[in-house]
Amino acid sequence: MTRIKSERGAALLEAALTIPMLLLVAVGIFEFGRAYQAWQVLTNAAREGARIAVLPDPTPGLVETRVLEYMQAGQLPDANADQIDVNRSDSITINGAAKPASRVTIDYPFKFIVLGPVARLIAPTTSLGGDVVMRAQALMRNETN
Repeated sequence: MTRIKSERGAALLEAALTIPMLLLVAVGIFEFGRAYQAWQVLTNAAREGARIAVLPDPTPGLVETRVLEYMQAGQLPDANADQIDVNRSDSITINGAAKPASRVTIDYPFKFIVLGPVARLIAPTTSLGGDVVMRAQALMRNETN
């Protein structure tokens, strides 16, 4: 009554279980790296827009144009002017005194290329895996004549 114990196929089974998880982790690292890079581009685009918005009497539409140019150069293909909000009548406190300032806000919908569809496979009835709206703001003191 001796049992023959065979470990044939154990390595194949272990590989079948661990390789998908390893690939998911690797893809997650790449996807979150892309998201961080997009957030950096948005932050810098908001700063570029704020630099133009603080100038005395900027040309109408110049801020939005510069922000869109920066976003497109940063490989953000879904950039459009509706995502940009320019407020030249904001204020900033410097040494206890309120000073006029300009605020540029960008809301950008970021799409995960691989993780979004994988999340929708796991939970198709939820909003999991949809676009993530990233927000970047820059506030700078207005220049005076």
